[in-house]
Amino acid sequence: MTRKHKEIILENVTIEAVAAEGKALAHIDGAVLFVQFAVPGDVVDIKVTKKKKNYMEGYILRMVSPSPDRIEPFCSHFGICGGCKWQPLPYAMQLQAKQQQVYDQLVRIGHLDIPEIQPIVPSEQTQYYRNKLEFTFSQKRWIEEGEDIEALQEQDRIGLGFHVGRFFDKVLDIRHCYLQREPSNAIRLFVKEYALEHGLSFFNIREHTGFLRNMFIRTAGNGDIMLILCFYHEDAEARTALLDAVAEAFPQISSLYYVINGKPNDSIADQECVLYKGQEAIYEEMEGLRFKIGPKSFYQTNTDQAYRLYSVAREFAGLTGSETVYDLYTGTGTIAQFVSSKASKVIGIEYVPEAIEDAKVNAENNGISNCEFYAGDMKDILTDDFVAGHGRPDVIILDPPRAGIHPDVAKVILNAAPSRMVYVSCNPASQARDLAVLCEKYEITAVRPVDMFPHTHHVENVVAMRLKESI
Repeated sequence: MTRKHKEIILENVTIEAVAAEGKALAHIDGAVLFVQFAVPGDVVDIKVTKKKKNYMEGYILRMVSPSPDRIEPFCSHFGICGGCKWQPLPYAMQLQAKQQQVYDQLVRIGHLDIPEIQPIVPSEQTQYYRNKLEFTFSQKRWIEEGEDIEALQEQDRIGLGFHVGRFFDKVLDIRHCYLQREPSNAIRLFVKEYALEHGLSFFNIREHTGFLRNMFIRTAGNGDIMLILCFYHEDAEARTALLDAVAEAFPQISSLYYVINGKPNDSIADQECVLYKGQEAIYEEMEGLRFKIGPKSFYQTNTDQAYRLYSVAREFAGLTGSETVYDLYTGTGTIAQFVSSKASKVIGIEYVPEAIEDAKVNAENNGISNCEFYAGDMKDILTDDFVAGHGRPDVIILDPPRAGIHPDVAKVILNAAPSRMVYVSCNPASQARDLAVLCEKYEITAVRPVDMFPHTHHVENVVAMRLKESI
């Protein structure tokens, strides 16, 4: 016997503040209510989707009266697509919420002793700011409200776009995306139309069938464009015809790759990327330095803000020209080379071998001779023996993935005891956890957030640390 849950509708709820993970909140009879797509000051009716002892979650059923701060979303996909959830929130309020998020994670939750947080660095571009996007082909796209699925022809049920939040197997067909400059939208729409005209099947993520799987578009400030088309299985004739058609329609594509990926997940990190036409990489420039970006290379996805982020990191490092610097999770060596002119030696470590090869090429092409790069798992490479062999770091700069640093890495860092550290993070929660460990020997001297992703709740944060005098 199944128990039916009573439907709960909350009327005339006043939204009070922005909360974590892009949600907003209100208080109902002592319980916190979290709501998506709401703006402080909205008065709304809410349908509750989850009810626990101390909190509830729900969505807006009816807008009673909008907040005076609410603005009209610019994207027609708002509310369905999993990205850009803060479009109704004025940008100044987004920045304020991100600054508060950093404070909450480091101080209110993390109980860290920090100086006053410096003002968040805003993004000058709030649309078309990304240099990389991934689109997914789906045999069964997300059916939008008002559509009659029974009346749709088979070709109208496919989609090429982004995954819908909370549904791993649902893809929203994207008509226009405001995240990446043209010809990103034009390329995506061309590929979809070509596939329809030529009967190319789209991927079914549940059944693992279909031909077209996903595609990546990377752009650079100098106009370079890289397209990577991923296929679930090989069909040389169909693949070649599609690649040739794309190359002819978009001669501005400077690097055209393809991948045959028959494994369960979409990641191409362990797959062979085959150059079909053009140059093997695109290039980004920063302060006269030129960085090679291959199909698997990591590069900050907001190019302009990457420069501002690295500038904050370099400032916090306080380099004088005599220091040995360790750049952990170096990627293609961008931070390492960005600070190299103000250091005696820089050692970069990264787990992706292809990225390290790019870093070495970048350093050589930029005429930098004081950078060394090593590939491997950080916890395996960065050991006490490694530090002994390459020299104790005076400064460590670390920019780890969202999960933060491994406990073994933290242990080696503490043993190496550099006089200063700079911790760059895309996840203030894991950063706060790691800082609590590092504060065994260090004190936090500066904190500054940087907004890399407007209209989302994501924020980068840079923290400067100094070895305690008693150590």
